[in-house]
Amino acid sequence: MRVLHVISTLEPGGAGHQLRLLVRRLPHDSEVAVLTSPAAVDTLQSDGTRVHHLHTRGDHDAAAVGRLRRLMRSGRYDVVHTHLYRACVQGRIAARLAGVPHVVATEHHLGSEVIDGRRISPGVRALYLAGERLGQVTIAASPAIATRLRAWGVPDARITTIPKAIDAREYRFDPELRAAARERLGIAPGTPVVGGIGRLEPDKRFDLLIRAVGEVPGATLVLVGDGSARATLERLADIEGVADRVRFTGAVGHVREMLCAMDVFASPGQETFGLATLEAIASGLPALYAACPPLEERVAARTPVRGTHRISRDPESLPRALRAELLCLAERDGERLPARSTGFRYDADHLAASVGRLYERIANRPGRRRVIAPLLAYRGRFGRKNSFPLPGGNVRNA
Repeated sequence: MRVLHVISTLEPGGAGHQLRLLVRRLPHDSEVAVLTSPAAVDTLQSDGTRVHHLHTRGDHDAAAVGRLRRLMRSGRYDVVHTHLYRACVQGRIAARLAGVPHVVATEHHLGSEVIDGRRISPGVRALYLAGERLGQVTIAASPAIATRLRAWGVPDARITTIPKAIDAREYRFDPELRAAARERLGIAPGTPVVGGIGRLEPDKRFDLLIRAVGEVPGATLVLVGDGSARATLERLADIEGVADRVRFTGAVGHVREMLCAMDVFASPGQETFGLATLEAIASGLPALYAACPPLEERVAARTPVRGTHRISRDPESLPRALRAELLCLAERDGERLPARSTGFRYDADHLAASVGRLYERIANRPGRRRVIAPLLAYRGRFGRKNSFPLPGGNVRNA
């Protein structure tokens, strides 16, 4: 089976890393088409995956749909699998124009107000739903995303949930990496380090973490990631008088080295799946979290993961928990906790096996050439003759 994965971006972390985990494990002949920044393709190419870079000017770039259609026709793919908003919109249309028999999408990020970093407007939602009708199934990367897809109007029968996953072996602790990372960040060997990982956006609530570190004398905070809130967070650290104890690393290719440098991990955001928290416990870190469905499932089953603690909305909860964890660290003489996991359900092998079974299931259905008339209404809406849905064509091109 030949599979083309179409993804908006392969930037470090997030959907790009989930795709790498998946492609490495699928037994199919897989290729990847990237619609924006050509950065971060080296890892996939080093694994032997063929990567096509098709630059797009925006979500409504009809010429990009044409380029995708030509790629899909020449590649004679059995399945097109799209990832992230732009890829889902353009990839689904191109796949139907190219006559690809089976189209799957994965929705990695679907917040209540934003999708893949853009605020949800009626036009964004309507275009997404019109494109959704051109596929066969949408994979929700969490139960929360599945719920929001249903609320948008996606039929339940066209949604399946396959959760995000990690390869725990990628995050194993290495004392040499720890020493190198701390030296580069200017952190003395005996300094306790609190860490946070994720996009520096308001919903991640790293402001709470900066304020909390102000109440933990002697600790240094390392924030790994980048985003629109970085400047605001830097100003907050200065206002709170902890600027000399906060390190902003920016985006990194892989977080293993940063996790090795940390002593306690904290995730104060309420709107998150908690993948970074799973990576932290795989690295042997105690973890404080406001939301992490995989860990919450373990607590509900009365099998909590050692060294994890859910913080409350009480402003004192986070600083109090940080102080407690650093006291425990001192009692262990700085010794690392063992690597832990939440079980096979959130393992990369399970992710690949589940997606592989889905491919086989839809491949056993006859491919259907759907009428793409629902997208025709968008020609006038975007104000240009060559806007969606058809790149210079008409309904017969479907």
